[in-house]
Amino acid sequence: MSLFVSCPVASVERATAFYTALGWTLDPRMSRDDVSCIVFGPDQYLMLSSREAYASVGGTEDLIGGPDTPSKVTLSFDLDSREAVDELVERARAAGGRIGDTDENPFMYQRQFDDPDGYHWSPFWMRPGTADA
Repeated sequence: MSLFVSCPVASVERATAFYTALGWTLDPRMSRDDVSCIVFGPDQYLMLSSREAYASVGGTEDLIGGPDTPSKVTLSFDLDSREAVDELVERARAAGGRIGDTDENPFMYQRQFDDPDGYHWSPFWMRPGTADA
């Protein structure tokens, strides 16, 4: 299964710069002036659309928020190490992201960041041997 997460953004150019600064890849085949397709994992895509392009897709007009609107979802994903989590969050900070909490649990290490449009991300690392606990 492929995963596409679609997000309306204030500036497609700024949002594209933010996510490519994280080390993720722009897929030009599915991008144009008002939409960028960012590949963040195997068969995992982030579609960054201008508010107008996002609203043109059926029935989404009421879903368009802004940077001051809290994200209605948290996008969480695992990384291979605690260091990888820290590195990604530091790249988000350098690219203009707002850094949130760090959660230290017996079973996992997790950090938080918001992109410039207010979308909330939560990368984590599961401690070996604790996923089945």
